[in-house]
Amino acid sequence: MTTEFVPVLLGSDINAYSMARAFHEAYGIKSIVYGMYPASVCAGSKIIDYRVREHNDRVDKVLENVTEVAREYPNKKILVLGCGDNYLNAISANLPNYPANVVAPYVELSMLEKLIHKEKFYELCDQYGIDHPATVVYHKGMGHDFTLPFDGPFVVKPAESDTYWKHPFPTQKKAYVLQTREEVDTVIDQIYEAGYEDSLILQDFIPGDDSYMRVVTNYSGADGKVRLMCVGHVLLEEHTGHAIGNHAVIITEPEPELCGKLKGFLEAIHFTGFSNFDIKYDQRDGKFKAFEINCRQGRSNYYVTGAGYNLAKYLVEDRIQGKDCPLTITQNRHLWRVIPKKVAYDYVNPQYHQEMRALEQAGAVVNPLFYAKDNGLIHKLRILRGQQRYVGWYASCMEKVR
Repeated sequence: MTTEFVPVLLGSDINAYSMARAFHEAYGIKSIVYGMYPASVCAGSKIIDYRVREHNDRVDKVLENVTEVAREYPNKKILVLGCGDNYLNAISANLPNYPANVVAPYVELSMLEKLIHKEKFYELCDQYGIDHPATVVYHKGMGHDFTLPFDGPFVVKPAESDTYWKHPFPTQKKAYVLQTREEVDTVIDQIYEAGYEDSLILQDFIPGDDSYMRVVTNYSGADGKVRLMCVGHVLLEEHTGHAIGNHAVIITEPEPELCGKLKGFLEAIHFTGFSNFDIKYDQRDGKFKAFEINCRQGRSNYYVTGAGYNLAKYLVEDRIQGKDCPLTITQNRHLWRVIPKKVAYDYVNPQYHQEMRALEQAGAVVNPLFYAKDNGLIHKLRILRGQQRYVGWYASCMEKVR
């Protein structure tokens, strides 16, 4: 199939592979993927031109890599997608600098920085009526002489994650769930002693296991109108320190009221491109509460494509073909998992097992990493080894449910 565009994906994890698969399924084309490490789920893939570059997420390197492809294909549009938070700032910072044939579907840097900074995001939530957990913002230097207006457990997480990970320490986690105020003080001290400078978010912990989580993935057109919304009911997340909160098992489901609120928010701020919201259902008051917005497609983005709504097509039809597209809020139920079947059943709440089996029997199930048209032996062995690691990872941090 001859196409008038080339996808360029920055990042090399499941996010990038899932988008490359979506482009290949829809248009039969290879994506160019820039990653920082030779070993990844993208390396050795038949549907990917994988290029390893050091410091791949720096502003200058993003411009250099995108320009490289733009010169290789001067008569085609170059579609640029970031597949991790560390790429977003660099992509947006370069919006005025890309060659003329580059299409980067992102908001300007000033809006991006406001949305991905959790302190500023919660301010926007308050402005536009989006529910979120009770929150206290902690600024460096406040010490321990402050009051938390809610009881434990407490959640502690950085307001700005990119610089947070640039200051590692032995007990560092993506987010902490702590039982006592003393633990909160200790973690605060550890984070700032490691060199982090920005604010921290201290929150009321919403009760409930992983199955109370939701993810809402959206595509907003160049005109700021939302074109696609898909709610995923998260049944299981990952629980290791750096991966905590990553989705492992999802069933799509309709939540029209939640979608209506988020659509209003996205269109009010004139957002463009992919977004996803991390949400948790609070059984105490019956509300869905937002944790954050990611200004990109998420790591689990193939739960949308697998359910029948190819994310690459929504992007291409908007930004390359200029087609009108009415809003789609997905309705069907479909099972996505990125872990082995047995691991899913070992750790997902048993009340969902019956529906999982029913969807499997109906063929409404997918693991994005297993793609029949990407059948190279070395790549397949790498994926199988990665899948096997989940057995030990879950055994080290969770109890089986059966």
